[in-house]
Amino acid sequence: MTATLTLPPPASTERTKTRLLELVKRHGPQTAQDLAARLEVSIPAARRHLCDLQDQGLLESRTERPGGRGRPQHVFALTDRGEAAFPKTYSSLCVDVLRHIEALYGAGAVLEVLGARNTEIAGRLRPELPAAAPLGERVQTLVAHLTEHGFDAAAYEIDGQWHLIQHNCPNLTVARQYAQLCAAESTLYAELLGVPVARDTRIACGQGTCHYRIG
Repeated sequence: MTATLTLPPPASTERTKTRLLELVKRHGPQTAQDLAARLEVSIPAARRHLCDLQDQGLLESRTERPGGRGRPQHVFALTDRGEAAFPKTYSSLCVDVLRHIEALYGAGAVLEVLGARNTEIAGRLRPELPAAAPLGERVQTLVAHLTEHGFDAAAYEIDGQWHLIQHNCPNLTVARQYAQLCAAESTLYAELLGVPVARDTRIACGQGTCHYRIG
């Protein structure tokens, strides 16, 4: 009887799968066709990688209407396990601390703690975002700071309004249990930029990005 030697998958295959996960993370739920185009591979090749990633529990398939309209289509999104493959910070410790604060002093105390944190962060960043600077310049400075801290942020302007996108939430475990963290984040951005900030989507709610409208 001849033994069968199982070789590890080629490095290029693993790089393609990693890139595929990064695309879903950055752009949100994607169709196989969209991913094939972004990766510049055939649709059958993309589907093979997607099936492997589903088997590993990193991706899930679901049906969505693009933009809330049109015909339903099958898209691939990150599972919790897939999300965990990307950087997260201080999650379990922070959740434990906030839980104890809430148990000892009430839910309002959590907001007070997050408010004090905002005050400290704003004090550090305010000199880098002077009110006299153009709004676009201040937004891009904030984007650079957020990206440095793991948010994979970007900004763009449409019809005179700025939009801030966060492709990663380094505090996802905390944000899922304490919506106050996301509320404090919006408040901090508005304070630093000196204009109203409204959030349209939230990673902690299962959406692909955190999307803020500025001004």
